[in-house]
Amino acid sequence: MVRNVLFSVIAVLMLWAQGAHAQDSVYVQIEAQPSLSVAEDRLRDYAAILPDVNGFDLGRGWYGIALGPYPRTEAEAVLRSLRAQRQIPSDSYIESPDRYGQRIWPIGAGPAAVPPITAPEIAVIPEPQVTDETPSEARASEALLTREEREALQIALQWAGYYNAAIDGAFGRGTRSSMAAWQSDNGFDSTGVLTTMQRAELLRQYNAVLEGINITPVRDTRAGIAIDLPLGAVAFDRYDSPFAHFDPTGTVEGARVLLISQPGDRDRLAGLYEIMQTLDIVPLEGPRERNRDSFTLTGQNSRFVSHTEAQLSDGAIKGFTLVWPAGDEERRTRILAAMRSSFDPIGGVLDPAAIAEDSQSVDLVAGLAIRKPKLTASGFFVDRQGRVVTTDSAVANCGRITLNNTYDAEVMATDPSLGIAVLRATQPLAPNAVAAFRDGAPRLQSEIAVAGYSFGGVLPSATMTFGRLSDLRGLNGEDSLSRLAISTLEGDAGGPVLDDGGAVIGMLVPHDAGGRQLPDDVNFATNSAAVQQVLARAGVSPQVTPGLSRLDPVDLTAKATAMTVLVSCWE
Repeated sequence: MVRNVLFSVIAVLMLWAQGAHAQDSVYVQIEAQPSLSVAEDRLRDYAAILPDVNGFDLGRGWYGIALGPYPRTEAEAVLRSLRAQRQIPSDSYIESPDRYGQRIWPIGAGPAAVPPITAPEIAVIPEPQVTDETPSEARASEALLTREEREALQIALQWAGYYNAAIDGAFGRGTRSSMAAWQSDNGFDSTGVLTTMQRAELLRQYNAVLEGINITPVRDTRAGIAIDLPLGAVAFDRYDSPFAHFDPTGTVEGARVLLISQPGDRDRLAGLYEIMQTLDIVPLEGPRERNRDSFTLTGQNSRFVSHTEAQLSDGAIKGFTLVWPAGDEERRTRILAAMRSSFDPIGGVLDPAAIAEDSQSVDLVAGLAIRKPKLTASGFFVDRQGRVVTTDSAVANCGRITLNNTYDAEVMATDPSLGIAVLRATQPLAPNAVAAFRDGAPRLQSEIAVAGYSFGGVLPSATMTFGRLSDLRGLNGEDSLSRLAISTLEGDAGGPVLDDGGAVIGMLVPHDAGGRQLPDDVNFATNSAAVQQVLARAGVSPQVTPGLSRLDPVDLTAKATAMTVLVSCWE
């Protein structure tokens, strides 16, 4: 009787073990796609040549393609064999069923996971107690670690503040001392040799900061890039050449990833380098480097840090951008390291015609906002060295000043009482034309013109506005001002005021009457004599003329716009 009961228990346990083994079934993950229609097309392609093809919803708009399920040993054999035959991608890997959601292929095949099998009540087997290793056992298990695993432990010890030497995978005196210190602070015996359990705890502490970030391998065959991405913080949104956009999920405010993919050569790579620096997501402050076949751009401000890498290979430009909130360096550097180490250009390149409808705007590049200055004004060249006169309010409290969006400039002199600032470029600059200041007062009611960037640089060159000289003084009798009968816009302030021969008779000041509402066609200019006084104090000697012959409006426009400069004030 006892013998029969014993055989019955053993039989039940064997059946339970077989069910438990079924739960250990795994899949061979071969591809992921951010589009259901693309995923279905790829599933049909794979199903035509391979057995056991499955499609699953991975969440966050992604769909996985996998083979299986198989017992783990069989899955590993399938993975090796199909890789060797090049029937599946080289970066395919083993994945557990709980990674997958709703099955989308074959239709109606049910969930990925095998229904759980509970142990029979008649066979209650207590779980074995987990015991830590002895020092000798710890050394034996440590000897089986790969170099990469040993380096990972050093990195974790360094992160925890216990290790400050080279990451070399060599467990010398410094590494042993740091291990002992960590053991002591975490309630373990200070042996200087970490057991398997202690190594797991150290790495758990190291990786705790990334909880919820969900760094996941992504294989984007449309962009031709395989990379690990923080899919807990970003999710695929759209393609807008040359980018695949991964926008924030809300978990980490402001997080963003771009995958860069476009056909190209060295000229296009150089062009992309310049374009990236005009985007709002690439702040001006930060290191950047460019060589013939690659570049890196790092920029940061008070709100976020941006890092971009791109490289040219086989006629395609591939790369990525990570944008992460400022002040979260722990996670940012860890995520960036994972992206850099996993980045792998694969076959395929994003079609340049892939353009989102809502990205068509002069203020956008592939759906990304162009960086804009906080203020723009007009100015004009006053000598051949490229010195510029503008209004002082346009360059107050600027982190950076540019001329024509190209040349950096600095303030060399100001006169707040007259509202004038004198700028100089910080690199060599050769103007096409410079101002010739009129010596003496112009005639009342004579024709005048103002050149300026009326629309803040939206148009590629300055525009002209025509009017008349109403008075040689201001409303309160100021002899440094002239009153103009002309309708100008805010962006024209700082631009030159010219007579009908093209001589400069003053600089247009901002349309401000101390809080009083003036008619639109009433404006003022700091006159030629006052501007020349400020230039003389700054050591600048401008050209002066007693008067010039009257010019045709077309020629006057060409002369005036050639000397006029867009002045931009940046954060």
